[in-house]
Amino acid sequence: MRAFGFSIVLLSFILTNPVYGQAPPRANFNLDELIERLFPVQDDDLDYESIYEVLFQLYQNPIDINKADMETLQSTFLLNPLQINEFLQYRAEMGPFLSLYELQAIPGFDQANIESLLPFLTLNPSIKREKSFWKRVSEEEQAYLIFRTRRVWETRRGFTAPDTSSTGRISTRYLGDPNDIYLRWRIQHAKDFSMGMTLDKDPGEKFTWDPKTARYGFNFLSFHLTRYQVGKWKTISLGDFQASFGQGLVFGAGYSLGKGAETVPTVRRSSVGIIPYTAALEFGFFRGIGSTYTHKNWEFSFIGSFAPKDGRLAESLDSLNREEFRISSFNQSGLHRTPSELSTKNQFKELSLGGNIQLKVPNKRLNSGVNFLHTSFDNEWIRDPKPYNQFEFAGKSNQVGSVYLNYNWRNFFLFGETAYSSSGGNGTVLGFISSLSNRLDFSFLWRNYDRNFHSFYGNAFSENTRPINERGTYLGLEFRPNKVWKINAYYDLFKFPWLKYRVYAPSAGHEWLARITYRPTRTLTTLIQFREEQKDRNASDSGEPNLPYLVLPIKRSNGILSLEYQLSKEVFIRSRILWSQVQMDRLRSNGFLILQDFKWDKNRWKFTARYSLFDTDDYDSRLFAFENNVLWTFSIPAFFGQGQRSYLVSEYTVNSQIRLYLRIARTSYTDRERIGSGLQTIEGSTLTESSFLIRYLFHR
Repeated sequence: MRAFGFSIVLLSFILTNPVYGQAPPRANFNLDELIERLFPVQDDDLDYESIYEVLFQLYQNPIDINKADMETLQSTFLLNPLQINEFLQYRAEMGPFLSLYELQAIPGFDQANIESLLPFLTLNPSIKREKSFWKRVSEEEQAYLIFRTRRVWETRRGFTAPDTSSTGRISTRYLGDPNDIYLRWRIQHAKDFSMGMTLDKDPGEKFTWDPKTARYGFNFLSFHLTRYQVGKWKTISLGDFQASFGQGLVFGAGYSLGKGAETVPTVRRSSVGIIPYTAALEFGFFRGIGSTYTHKNWEFSFIGSFAPKDGRLAESLDSLNREEFRISSFNQSGLHRTPSELSTKNQFKELSLGGNIQLKVPNKRLNSGVNFLHTSFDNEWIRDPKPYNQFEFAGKSNQVGSVYLNYNWRNFFLFGETAYSSSGGNGTVLGFISSLSNRLDFSFLWRNYDRNFHSFYGNAFSENTRPINERGTYLGLEFRPNKVWKINAYYDLFKFPWLKYRVYAPSAGHEWLARITYRPTRTLTTLIQFREEQKDRNASDSGEPNLPYLVLPIKRSNGILSLEYQLSKEVFIRSRILWSQVQMDRLRSNGFLILQDFKWDKNRWKFTARYSLFDTDDYDSRLFAFENNVLWTFSIPAFFGQGQRSYLVSEYTVNSQIRLYLRIARTSYTDRERIGSGLQTIEGSTLTESSFLIRYLFHR
C-alpha cells in the first residue's frame, strides 16, 4: 500500500516539476542565492568566507535522509521545529524513505521547502568499501582542480617605484606583483573521505621559494586528509581542520550566522563536529589531528594542534634585566606584502589540546556534551596597554571548558551552553526555537559573556565579533499568514559592561529588523526590509582617551526594496534599492544605492550582469551589496561616496570536465580623483577588477 501511495506522490511531483524530472536536484543548487538569502543585510563584522566554506562543506557532504537526526537537520537552517518533528515522525511511522521526492508526502512540507532542502540531502549513499581506500580514491568522480587569478588593473602606490621621504629614508613598497593567485585541489566522497590542498598568494606578496619564512611559491598553504566511518571512528582528520560543538563558546568552527533575514533558525548553533578546513583565510583553524570515536550513543573527540601564528614580537626585560621577547599583537590579516608585514609571519607557535564528549539519545531527542581546550604559546602575550583592553587575555596559556545541552520537547528546541575560562570569566548562552503553530515560528536567546572570558576559537552568538564583554537578549519571529506572504522580525537588546575599542565607557544598544516578503508565484518575489541599530561611540572631537570619556549614541538605519522576476527559464532580473541613514548627536548622513541585475542561462553559457549607482555622504553611511563572482568566490564590497559600479560574470562549459569563468568589474567615482589611502592609493577616479577561474574535473 505504501509503495502505491509513494508512486502516486512521485508521479505527481515529476509531472508538476519538469525541471526535477530532467536533472538531479543537486545540479540546480546555487550556493550564492542561499548566502544572499541568509545575509540580505551585510556589514563588515561577519567572516563571510568562512561561512561560505562551511555551508559548502555541508553541500559537498549531503545528509543521508534515512539517518538524519534532529541536530543534523537543524544544521541546514532550512527547517523549523515543526517541520523537523514532522519529518522524524513520518520516518518513524512509515519506515525508511524510498526516494527524496517522498518529502512531498510529509505534512508541513511545501514545494519551496523541498526545493531548498534537496541539495543538502541524499538517499542511502553507496560507499564501495569492498575496494581498497586508494582504489576508491582513484575512481572517485568528485575530484577537481581550480585555478583562479584576480587583480586590480589601476596601479596602486605600493606597486610604484619607491621614493625618498623628507627624512631621507626610502619609502616602503610592496615586495610582489599585483596578482592574486589561488589554487585548490580536492577529491572527496561523502561520508568516506576528503583530501585536498589550497594555495594562495595575495596581491603584493612575492611569489618566491623561501622556507625560512614558510613561503613555498605561494604565501599560504593549507592541506587536509579526512576519513569518515572507519570502524567505530566517525572522523579522522589530519592537517587543517575546524570543530563545532555546542553553541560555539569553545569550538565555533569559524562561522556564526547570527542575525539576518532568517530570524528564527540561525540563532542556534549545531554540533557539526570536526570538518576539513578549505578556506584561504590564514587564521581560525587547527593544524594537526582531530578525531571522533563512537560507542553506542557516545562520541569522543580529540583535538591536537601545533601551528605557527603571525604576530609582532617586542623586546622586554625580565626581573633580572635580561632581554626576552613577548607577543604584542596578532596579525590576522594574512597579508605579507611589505617587509614590516613579512616580519610578522610565523613569529610564534601555538599549541592546542582539547576534546569533546557528546551524548546523543535519539528516542528522547537529547544531545549534550562537554568541551575543553588548552591553548599555549611559546612566548608570553602582553598587549600594549589601552583603557579598553585591561581584561583581555595576557600570559602564555589559556584553558576554557564548557557544558552544553540540546533537547527537543514537542515543538520546542531548547539549547544552552555555559563555559568557564582559566582567567575566571564565564560565558553562557541559553535559548529556544519553537513552532508555535504551522504559521508562526519564534526564537529566544539570552547570552552573558564576562569581560575576562577568553575563548580563542569560540564564535558564539554575539553583537561583538567575539563572545566577550557582552550581555544581551534576542527575540525573533517568522509569520506566514498564507503561502504568498512571509514576515520576519527580530529585536536584540545588548549592553557592554566594560569599555570597548572606540567606546571608552560602559555602553548599551539595541537592534531590530523587519522584513516582508511577497511571493505570489514561483517566478516573482518582492520584499521590503528595514533595520535599525543604535550603539554608543566615542565623540570624534574628544581627544585622547582620559576617563571619564565622552561617548555619544550613534543610530544606523538602512532599508531594502527589492523585486525579482524570472522572465523565462533562461532570463532572470532583479531591481533593488538600498538606503541608509546615520545619526550621531546633531550630525546626520545618508546613503543611497540602486542596482539592476540581469541573468541569462542557456546551454553552455551563463551571463550575470549588474549596473548600480550610489551616493553616500560619508564612510559611516556606507552600503553593502552582495555581488556574484566566479565559482566559490565571495564579494560584498562597501559603497561610499558618489559613483557607479558595474560588473559582468560569464561562465562557459567547454566539456564535461572543463568550465571557465571570467568576471570584469569597474567602479567610477565622481567625487574624487584619488581612491584609497597609504600604499593602496590609486591616483584616479576609476577602479577596474578582473577575475578568471578554470575548474577541471578529473573524471567525466
